Amino acid sequence: MDFYVKHSLPGRIRIRYDKQNITSRQATLAQSLLSVQEGMTKVTVNLTTGSFLIYYDTGILSEKKIKAFFMALSDKYLKDEEMLNSVELPQKQQNLIETLAVMTAGHYLKQFLPLPLRIVLRIFNLSPRIIKGLKCIGSGQVFKADVLDATAITMAMITGDVKTASNINFLLNIGETIEEYTKKKSYSDLAITMLSDKDMVQVVEGKTEKSIPLYMLKPGNVVAVRTGALIPADGDIIDGEALVNQASITGEPLAVEKRKGNSVFAGTVVQEGELFIVVRATGSQTKVQNILSMIENSQQLKVSSQIRSEHLADKLVKYNFMLSLATFLLTRNITKVMATLMVDYSCAMKLAAPIAVLSAMKESAQHGILVKGGKYLEDVSRADTVVLDKTGTLTAAKPKLSRILPFCDKNEEELLRIAACLEEHFAHPVATAIVHAAKDRNLQHPEEHAKVEYIVAHGIATSLNGKRLLIGSRHFIFEDEHIEEPENLKDIQKEALEKGESLLYLAEEKHLMGIFAISDPVRDNAAEIIRKLHKSGIKNCTMITGDDEGAAKTAAELTKVDHYISHALPEDKVNYINEQKKNGHKVIMIGDGINDAPALAAADTGIAMGDCAAITGETSDIILSSDDGLDGLYKMRVMGKRLMNKIDSNNRGIIAVNSSLIVLGLFGLINPSLAAILHNSSTILFSINATQSLLKGDL
Repeated sequence: MDFYVKHSLPGRIRIRYDKQNITSRQATLAQSLLSVQEGMTKVTVNLTTGSFLIYYDTGILSEKKIKAFFMALSDKYLKDEEMLNSVELPQKQQNLIETLAVMTAGHYLKQFLPLPLRIVLRIFNLSPRIIKGLKCIGSGQVFKADVLDATAITMAMITGDVKTASNINFLLNIGETIEEYTKKKSYSDLAITMLSDKDMVQVVEGKTEKSIPLYMLKPGNVVAVRTGALIPADGDIIDGEALVNQASITGEPLAVEKRKGNSVFAGTVVQEGELFIVVRATGSQTKVQNILSMIENSQQLKVSSQIRSEHLADKLVKYNFMLSLATFLLTRNITKVMATLMVDYSCAMKLAAPIAVLSAMKESAQHGILVKGGKYLEDVSRADTVVLDKTGTLTAAKPKLSRILPFCDKNEEELLRIAACLEEHFAHPVATAIVHAAKDRNLQHPEEHAKVEYIVAHGIATSLNGKRLLIGSRHFIFEDEHIEEPENLKDIQKEALEKGESLLYLAEEKHLMGIFAISDPVRDNAAEIIRKLHKSGIKNCTMITGDDEGAAKTAAELTKVDHYISHALPEDKVNYINEQKKNGHKVIMIGDGINDAPALAAADTGIAMGDCAAITGETSDIILSSDDGLDGLYKMRVMGKRLMNKIDSNNRGIIAVNSSLIVLGLFGLINPSLAAILHNSSTILFSINATQSLLKGDL
């Protein structure tokens, strides 16, 4: 393969290739072949400039090795017909300037054609718009913008002014092309922004597992998916057994049992169990499809201001007709009538509002925040109650193990090894703290236990050497499982309360083996975010946690929440939220664990933290950035309020501008063609305004 290094930095290299000798399909195939090499973290190809941009792990690869990869891309691979046929080229993006230039040239070049041919072409071009208007009338939709346009063109043709009719049609086509391009680009920009290269999957190779980026996943790979995790691709189960929540695909609320031989689909969630799946469709393809589907569905979740805009736009068409009729009766001037018909409120209102919503979703994604519909931004802006989980939400995302208290003949390291072996299967901050502590002490923990059972909001149960092994909360260990309490338990709990620690208990059969004290400091900005939320109109911030009273009280005092509830089960959170909604409150719920998923679904708006379990992310309406944490909650509050204001102010401007154009046409100060130009121009300007950033300035 002919290539040269354009520039190179540690971990990043750009390579140019000869576009005369390498086709676009071959370059795309080369990208796929390079992406699967060990050490390659990201490979992109620009087919226009003829270049590869490669990000790589400097601990595994060097510039010399990457050049060797390119040298190895010989004809054997790049001319393999079977491999080339499997490559899907990206669709060429529509060039707006080229499209408009072709339309303009076609319109004006027709003037030089023979008259009979010119007449035929004009009738051919005008007919679709007239037919569209007639179809609206036939379906009972008389007061539609399409009927206004068809009426204006028909009146021009009846009066013999075919040139004006042709010009009006041309200007309407130009306006619609720009509007369609603007809307499609908003969808495209949002999709590109949401596609994350940080999504990782567990790929099984022999007896080992390794994490790779989702976009590197390919058919034939075997992936391991465990409790709480999202299934990353369509595939077939070759081992394991699990309950899979397929609500995102089928809408079924209850999980379905899946085992060897069954098929699974990308976007569904392993609610409980473990699956080993051989991939049928690559993760990048299914991820893209999921995002596009989410964006498509998001447009069904319209904000009330957008709905009001559409209803108002349709309602005002009636008055356009009434004004045009009055103009004709009073002036008998067809030109003035056409000028009033050429201006309507529908185009701008129905374009600017959805673009504002799509732009807000894109801006959120640029901040690392996934919003699944404009409706949720509106709900956040109008909420008066916020319910917060504690661990991983109000507190730091990475709790740490502070101390271990043995209650058996095993030492601290042996107890930590057992606990880490159980907790490594679950995505929860406390579990992560245990696993990281074992890793920091270089403790190996081979899996000698039986299959683990995760009991939501309580703990984990399994068996080791024929004995029942438990790890979890005080409630789970001492109340549910009736483990014998040590004499000094109250003293230990009192000390933990004073230090703001949470306690995790490990037991074997009916005997306590050890206690793990977890230090979980509140986030540095938690109190400030609560203060800002109160200032923005939130009347009640309540923390609900399954933790002990002491840890809950300490966190509540530090964060300045209005109320707190400790020892809460998932159903307690749901009951509290339903009670608040029953009393007329708009509720936001924010959490990160599997046990928060029911409460997120019950709230008016469910918000998940960035490092949440997959099922929590699927249930939520908004997923915050891992980096911003709670700050993202306040950003969404501000963005929602500013989005509502932008849509309303745009609507007021649209009514003012188009009413002025109608008045100018009524008094004969502008002709129909100029009215169409000014109307389309104002629509584009309002659409551009709708794309402006919402988070500019102080928050």
